[in-house]
Amino acid sequence: MLQLPPLHVVPNQADLLATHEAIHPFVHRTPVLTNRSIDAMTGARLYFKCENFQRIGAFKMRGGASAALRFTPAQRERGLATHSSGNHAQAVARAAQELGVPAYIVMPHDAPRVKIAAVEGYGATIFYCNNTPRERQQALDSVVERTGAAFIHPFDDYGVIAGQATAAMELIEDTSAVLDYILTPVGGGGLLAGTALAARYFSVKAEVFGTEPEAVDDAARSLRSGRIELNETNITVADGLRTNLGERTFAVIHRYVPRIYLVSEREIVAAMRLIWERMKIIVEPSCAVPLAAVLRYPEVFADKEVGIILTGGNVDVDKLPF
Repeated sequence: MLQLPPLHVVPNQADLLATHEAIHPFVHRTPVLTNRSIDAMTGARLYFKCENFQRIGAFKMRGGASAALRFTPAQRERGLATHSSGNHAQAVARAAQELGVPAYIVMPHDAPRVKIAAVEGYGATIFYCNNTPRERQQALDSVVERTGAAFIHPFDDYGVIAGQATAAMELIEDTSAVLDYILTPVGGGGLLAGTALAARYFSVKAEVFGTEPEAVDDAARSLRSGRIELNETNITVADGLRTNLGERTFAVIHRYVPRIYLVSEREIVAAMRLIWERMKIIVEPSCAVPLAAVLRYPEVFADKEVGIILTGGNVDVDKLPF
């Protein structure tokens, strides 16, 4: 198993290559799928990087493994800790299981049951809290103080960003076409920041755009204002995108991402259903946001080669939005 050095600055090309090699034992190289009927509807040629087939069912496994490997064995021995409503929690729990160390996860009471069950299944100890940033952080601080566990931030960590970049690295390498654009959803910004870095270092010409629900449009507003903006609500069907940007993710996004496209709740649900029906694969609502943007803005994406990262498939099938 490779040991990665801590990252204190924005990852460079060598950092991303080293990360991709080191996390190989922890992740799947997920497939890139196409669909002719969806291409016909959008007027674009779409390439879906299917991280819904990733270990733990989401791209977050990449960042969790990357960050875990940057702690020394002595630091890891005391355990890994994080706060998360779902996919990052699973990633840290699974990384800890693979490394043979404890995992301590702070989760809100209203986290999706399917994600809580998965975290429990990976052997982690869960501490519940109310679903506010302040209470999550307070609970996490208490856990770290008691256990001495190493904290892995869900997104605002250069190690996490480097891990998330590997999904786009594989997408670029495994797609026969030269991509014009790569789209990701944006919540905390780890995936979008990592994708922007991957495109900068490994793509011939691809521009990277974020996509976001109108109901929680903090990232789009932050890009316009040049400073981190917050949301007054977190009510959206795309439960993975309710988080605000972090300082590290925002700095990368502000420099390398020219625009974030917004879509409505109705458009997210319609795009999610389209993926289920036409591609015959299970994706979360957050996954559908980039496709919703392609459908909403045909004047931007028509006749273009477009990569889309499908971020995860951990959906509660008893609470489908369609």
